Amino acid sequence: MSAVLSGWRAPDRGVLFVVSGPSGVGKSTLVRSSLEQVPGIGFSTSATTRPPRPGERDGVDYHFVQRDRFEALLSSGAFLEHAVVYDHLYGTLLQPTQEALDQGRSILLDVDVRGAAQVRQRLPGSVHLFVAPPSLAVLEQRLRSRGTDSESIIERRMSMAAEQLSAIASYDYLVVNEDLSTARATFLGILLAELSRTERRGSLVERLALSGP
Repeated sequence: MSAVLSGWRAPDRGVLFVVSGPSGVGKSTLVRSSLEQVPGIGFSTSATTRPPRPGERDGVDYHFVQRDRFEALLSSGAFLEHAVVYDHLYGTLLQPTQEALDQGRSILLDVDVRGAAQVRQRLPGSVHLFVAPPSLAVLEQRLRSRGTDSESIIERRMSMAAEQLSAIASYDYLVVNEDLSTARATFLGILLAELSRTERRGSLVERLALSGP
Protein backbone atom coordinates (compact mmCIF):
# COMPACT_ATOMS: atom_id res chain seq x y z
CA MET A 1 0.00 0.00 0.00
CA SER A 2 1.25 3.50 -0.83
CA ALA A 3 1.96 5.97 1.97
CA VAL A 4 -0.67 8.60 2.72
CA LEU A 5 0.53 12.15 2.11
CA SER A 6 1.11 13.94 5.42
CA GLY A 7 0.27 17.60 5.92
CA TRP A 8 -2.01 17.64 2.90
CA ARG A 9 -4.73 20.30 2.77
CA ALA A 10 -7.76 19.94 0.53
CA PRO A 11 -8.71 22.86 -1.76
CA ASP A 12 -11.67 25.13 -1.06
CA ARG A 13 -13.64 23.30 -3.74
CA GLY A 14 -13.01 19.79 -4.94
CA VAL A 15 -11.96 18.81 -8.43
CA LEU A 16 -13.65 16.25 -10.65
CA PHE A 17 -10.96 14.18 -12.35
CA VAL A 18 -12.23 12.24 -15.36
CA VAL A 19 -10.07 9.22 -16.23
CA SER A 20 -10.36 7.32 -19.51
CA GLY A 21 -8.35 4.69 -21.31
CA PRO A 22 -8.73 1.28 -22.93
CA SER A 23 -9.40 -1.88 -20.96
CA GLY A 24 -6.19 -3.47 -19.70
CA VAL A 25 -4.18 -0.24 -19.68
CA GLY A 26 -3.93 -0.06 -15.87
CA LYS A 27 -6.41 2.68 -14.96
CA SER A 28 -7.66 0.86 -11.87
CA THR A 29 -4.14 0.44 -10.50
CA LEU A 30 -3.35 4.15 -10.93
CA VAL A 31 -6.67 5.25 -9.45
CA ARG A 32 -6.36 2.90 -6.48
CA SER A 33 -2.84 4.10 -5.72
CA SER A 34 -3.94 7.75 -5.75
CA LEU A 35 -6.96 7.05 -3.53
CA GLU A 36 -4.61 5.47 -0.99
CA GLN A 37 -2.25 8.46 -0.97
CA VAL A 38 -4.35 11.62 -1.29
CA PRO A 39 -6.73 12.46 1.58
CA GLY A 40 -10.04 14.01 0.60
CA ILE A 41 -10.31 12.33 -2.77
CA GLY A 42 -12.76 9.52 -3.54
CA PHE A 43 -14.02 7.35 -6.36
CA SER A 44 -17.37 8.12 -7.96
CA THR A 45 -20.16 5.59 -7.30
CA SER A 46 -22.25 5.10 -10.43
CA ALA A 47 -25.91 4.18 -10.70
CA THR A 48 -26.85 1.11 -12.72
CA THR A 49 -29.86 -0.93 -13.70
CA ARG A 50 -27.99 -4.24 -13.61
CA PRO A 51 -28.59 -6.52 -10.61
CA PRO A 52 -25.97 -6.65 -7.84
CA ARG A 53 -23.29 -9.32 -8.11
CA PRO A 54 -22.39 -11.46 -5.08
CA GLY A 55 -20.67 -9.28 -2.47
CA GLU A 56 -21.64 -5.94 -4.03
CA ARG A 57 -23.31 -3.39 -1.76
CA ASP A 58 -25.84 -0.76 -2.74
CA GLY A 59 -24.41 2.73 -2.34
CA VAL A 60 -20.86 1.40 -2.09
CA ASP A 61 -20.11 -0.47 -5.30
CA TYR A 62 -23.04 1.01 -7.23
CA HIS A 63 -26.39 2.67 -6.68
CA PHE A 64 -28.66 -0.14 -7.88
CA VAL A 65 -31.92 1.22 -9.31
CA GLN A 66 -34.81 -0.14 -11.32
CA ARG A 67 -34.81 0.69 -15.03
CA ASP A 68 -37.97 2.83 -14.87
CA ARG A 69 -36.44 4.86 -12.03
CA PHE A 70 -33.20 5.30 -13.97
CA GLU A 71 -35.08 6.43 -17.07
CA ALA A 72 -37.10 8.92 -15.00
CA LEU A 73 -33.89 10.37 -13.54
CA LEU A 74 -32.39 10.53 -17.01
CA SER A 75 -35.41 12.43 -18.36
CA SER A 76 -35.12 14.96 -15.51
CA GLY A 77 -31.46 15.69 -16.28
CA ALA A 78 -30.20 14.08 -13.08
CA PHE A 79 -27.16 12.44 -14.70
CA LEU A 80 -23.80 14.05 -15.35
CA GLU A 81 -23.12 11.29 -17.89
CA HIS A 82 -24.71 7.99 -18.83
CA ALA A 83 -24.18 5.02 -21.12
CA VAL A 84 -25.69 1.71 -22.16
CA VAL A 85 -23.39 -1.27 -21.53
CA TYR A 86 -24.57 -4.78 -22.46
CA ASP A 87 -28.24 -3.72 -22.26
CA HIS A 88 -27.84 -2.19 -18.79
CA LEU A 89 -27.86 1.54 -18.04
CA TYR A 90 -25.01 3.19 -16.14
CA GLY A 91 -24.67 6.80 -15.08
CA THR A 92 -23.09 9.33 -12.73
CA LEU A 93 -25.58 11.35 -10.69
CA LEU A 94 -25.00 15.10 -10.95
CA GLN A 95 -26.32 16.30 -7.56
CA PRO A 96 -24.14 14.18 -5.23
CA THR A 97 -21.16 14.95 -7.45
CA GLN A 98 -21.70 18.70 -7.14
CA GLU A 99 -22.34 18.45 -3.40
CA ALA A 100 -19.07 16.61 -2.84
CA LEU A 101 -17.12 19.16 -4.89
CA ASP A 102 -18.75 22.07 -3.04
CA GLN A 103 -17.63 20.51 0.25
CA GLY A 104 -14.00 20.39 -0.91
CA ARG A 105 -13.97 16.69 -1.71
CA SER A 106 -12.43 15.69 -5.03
CA ILE A 107 -13.66 12.80 -7.16
CA LEU A 108 -12.08 10.36 -9.59
CA LEU A 109 -14.49 9.26 -12.32
CA ASP A 110 -13.57 6.39 -14.65
CA VAL A 111 -15.58 6.64 -17.89
CA ASP A 112 -15.04 6.03 -21.59
CA VAL A 113 -14.43 8.81 -24.09
CA ARG A 114 -18.14 9.29 -24.79
CA GLY A 115 -18.93 9.69 -21.12
CA ALA A 116 -16.00 12.07 -20.75
CA ALA A 117 -17.40 14.22 -23.56
CA GLN A 118 -20.73 14.46 -21.70
CA VAL A 119 -18.94 15.50 -18.50
CA ARG A 120 -16.83 18.05 -20.36
CA GLN A 121 -20.01 19.69 -21.65
CA ARG A 122 -21.87 19.76 -18.31
CA LEU A 123 -18.92 20.53 -16.01
CA PRO A 124 -16.36 22.53 -17.99
CA GLY A 125 -14.10 22.83 -14.93
CA SER A 126 -13.46 19.09 -14.78
CA VAL A 127 -9.92 17.83 -15.40
CA HIS A 128 -9.51 15.02 -17.95
CA LEU A 129 -6.72 12.43 -17.97
CA PHE A 130 -6.18 9.75 -20.58
CA VAL A 131 -4.21 6.64 -19.65
CA ALA A 132 -2.66 5.04 -22.73
CA PRO A 133 -0.46 2.05 -23.48
CA PRO A 134 2.89 2.67 -25.22
CA SER A 135 1.34 1.01 -28.31
CA LEU A 136 -1.65 -1.07 -29.35
CA ALA A 137 0.66 -4.06 -29.79
CA VAL A 138 1.73 -3.82 -26.14
CA LEU A 139 -1.90 -3.50 -25.03
CA GLU A 140 -2.88 -6.63 -26.98
CA GLN A 141 0.03 -8.52 -25.43
CA ARG A 142 -1.11 -7.49 -21.94
CA LEU A 143 -4.70 -8.55 -22.63
CA ARG A 144 -3.57 -11.94 -23.89
CA SER A 145 -1.18 -12.46 -20.97
CA ARG A 146 -4.08 -12.14 -18.51
CA GLY A 147 -5.54 -15.35 -19.89
CA THR A 148 -9.07 -14.38 -18.87
CA ASP A 149 -10.61 -13.27 -22.17
CA SER A 150 -11.69 -15.22 -25.22
CA GLU A 151 -10.38 -14.33 -28.66
CA SER A 152 -13.64 -12.56 -29.57
CA ILE A 153 -13.51 -10.45 -26.39
CA ILE A 154 -9.88 -9.49 -27.04
CA GLU A 155 -10.78 -8.46 -30.59
CA ARG A 156 -13.66 -6.35 -29.30
CA ARG A 157 -11.46 -4.72 -26.64
CA MET A 158 -8.81 -3.88 -29.23
CA SER A 159 -11.41 -2.34 -31.54
CA MET A 160 -12.71 -0.22 -28.67
CA ALA A 161 -9.13 0.73 -27.72
CA ALA A 162 -8.47 2.12 -31.19
CA GLU A 163 -11.63 4.22 -30.94
CA GLN A 164 -10.66 5.56 -27.52
CA LEU A 165 -7.09 6.39 -28.55
CA SER A 166 -8.44 8.56 -31.37
CA ALA A 167 -9.91 10.91 -28.72
CA ILE A 168 -6.67 11.59 -26.80
CA ALA A 169 -6.31 15.15 -28.14
CA SER A 170 -9.50 16.21 -26.34
CA TYR A 171 -7.97 15.42 -22.93
CA ASP A 172 -5.98 17.74 -20.67
CA TYR A 173 -3.31 15.20 -19.75
CA LEU A 174 -1.82 12.03 -21.17
CA VAL A 175 -0.34 9.33 -18.93
CA VAL A 176 1.50 6.58 -20.82
CA ASN A 177 1.63 3.40 -18.77
CA GLU A 178 4.81 1.82 -20.07
CA ASP A 179 6.55 1.61 -16.70
CA LEU A 180 4.08 1.38 -13.80
CA SER A 181 6.16 3.34 -11.28
CA THR A 182 6.59 6.21 -13.76
CA ALA A 183 2.88 6.15 -14.63
CA ARG A 184 1.97 6.24 -10.94
CA ALA A 185 4.23 9.24 -10.31
CA THR A 186 2.88 11.05 -13.37
CA PHE A 187 -0.75 10.37 -12.48
CA LEU A 188 -0.31 11.45 -8.87
CA GLY A 189 1.67 14.52 -9.90
CA ILE A 190 -1.14 15.69 -12.17
CA LEU A 191 -3.70 15.34 -9.38
CA LEU A 192 -1.56 17.22 -6.86
CA ALA A 193 -0.69 19.99 -9.29
CA GLU A 194 -4.34 20.59 -10.18
CA LEU A 195 -5.41 20.49 -6.53
CA SER A 196 -2.66 23.00 -5.66
CA ARG A 197 -3.68 25.69 -8.15
CA THR A 198 -3.99 29.05 -6.39
CA GLU A 199 -7.51 29.68 -7.70
CA ARG A 200 -8.64 26.54 -5.86
CA ARG A 201 -7.07 27.67 -2.57
CA GLY A 202 -8.35 31.20 -2.08
CA SER A 203 -8.78 30.89 1.69
CA LEU A 204 -5.22 29.62 2.20
CA VAL A 205 -3.82 32.24 -0.17
CA GLU A 206 -5.62 34.98 1.78
CA ARG A 207 -4.46 33.67 5.17
CA LEU A 208 -0.84 33.41 4.08
CA ALA A 209 -0.96 36.87 2.51
CA LEU A 210 -2.28 38.38 5.74
CA SER A 211 0.46 36.70 7.77
CA GLY A 212 3.17 38.51 5.80
CA PRO A 213 5.26 41.46 7.05
